[in-house]
Amino acid sequence: MRYDFGSDNTAGMAPAALEGLVSANSGFAKAYGSDDVTARAADEIRRRLDADAEIRFVFSGTAANAIALSMLAFPHESVLAHHAAHVCTDETGAPGFFGQGLGLTGLPGFSGKIDARALAAVLEEPEVGHRQPPAALSLTQSTEYGTVYSVEELRHLIEPVKARGFGVHMDGARLANAAAAGFDLTQIARLGVDVLVFGGAKAGGLCTEALVMFDKSLARRVDNRLKQAGQTASKTRFLAAPMLGLLESGAWEGGAAHANLMAQALASGIAMRTPFVLAHPVEANAVFIRMPVKAHEALTAAGWACYRFDDGSVRFVCSWATTQDAVDELLEEMSKLR
Repeated sequence: MRYDFGSDNTAGMAPAALEGLVSANSGFAKAYGSDDVTARAADEIRRRLDADAEIRFVFSGTAANAIALSMLAFPHESVLAHHAAHVCTDETGAPGFFGQGLGLTGLPGFSGKIDARALAAVLEEPEVGHRQPPAALSLTQSTEYGTVYSVEELRHLIEPVKARGFGVHMDGARLANAAAAGFDLTQIARLGVDVLVFGGAKAGGLCTEALVMFDKSLARRVDNRLKQAGQTASKTRFLAAPMLGLLESGAWEGGAAHANLMAQALASGIAMRTPFVLAHPVEANAVFIRMPVKAHEALTAAGWACYRFDDGSVRFVCSWATTQDAVDELLEEMSKLR
């Protein structure tokens, strides 16, 4: 199978990330995140966000999201999120597990973006003792459908929940792609996001995400929480080093910009050379198309990995490693399908 477009998780580590890992392997360093590499990586993240924050590095986005949500809601409360958000569809109940029973309330909205009117309607519902009341909002940037929230769109979602004293979480697994699309990272803290998951794995790193706590009160005993959750690395520098390599070299943004460009090239080719139509706007590194089942089966039989998504469209994801030749080869194969 050709996994070029199966997911941005199928690509290897970007050269800058690998170089960072090799560099960190020299000599000895303090354990459990007290080392210089981890400190430098955290400082690079703070610099990009233009904000002070407590930062920890963990092994996976699922753990980062679930632990973050457990900080924002009690077990008898729920978190509002788009119904297609990763926390709702792909984390096997991890938020409820780490949050000891906290719930998830799915909200509608086109192309992965929460509809502000739907959010307002849920916020206006009376609280009753028979269901979990909302206590936090989870946002995904860029979204599961490859779209990018504008600052104003986020403000319209965040302000009403903050007015009620709710917490706000942002899943930034593909934050680099949102930044490459023009999203201003410095606005995240200013908008009122309490905790951010700063993505590394999909940006070309190892299996590492950074848990960024703008609300420092959330960091109270966070190291105990992470230890209990099995997310404390004795050699934390090896989690942080690939991220440091990406950030210090600029490859975190550069790789995402390349991935976005390849997605645009693929989308243009689909529109011009194939009978298929785009299902969602192409704003980051993912392309979704309407493709009949038989055509999808023929494409996978020809050796191309691509997946049918929640809404029935077929997803193709570009990464730092996607080449123009691969885009052209895929388009040539798709042009033969009906």
